[in-house]
Amino acid sequence: MKILLLTMALLSSTTAWAELKTVTLEVPSMNCVTCPVTVKLALKKVEGVTTVEATYEPNEAIVTFDDTKTNTKELMAATENAGYPSNVKSSD
Repeated sequence: MKILLLTMALLSSTTAWAELKTVTLEVPSMNCVTCPVTVKLALKKVEGVTTVEATYEPNEAIVTFDDTKTNTKELMAATENAGYPSNVKSSD
């Protein structure tokens, strides 16, 4: 009986479950074909980021991340710290 109560208590707790989110960042200062490499490396260093696609045309980075480990604010800070300020273009 104690095990059943303990199991029920654990299952009913308000644990935050990880959810993958995708955001498209507009990075207008990428002005050459090598700039996306720097942006991609900076974003991949952020804990929780799973995938990054950065492209020179149309100057954007598409980032998939674990929303329990990071957020768009931290992603934008990573690009800015690498010398490429960004803004949220779209997110899911």
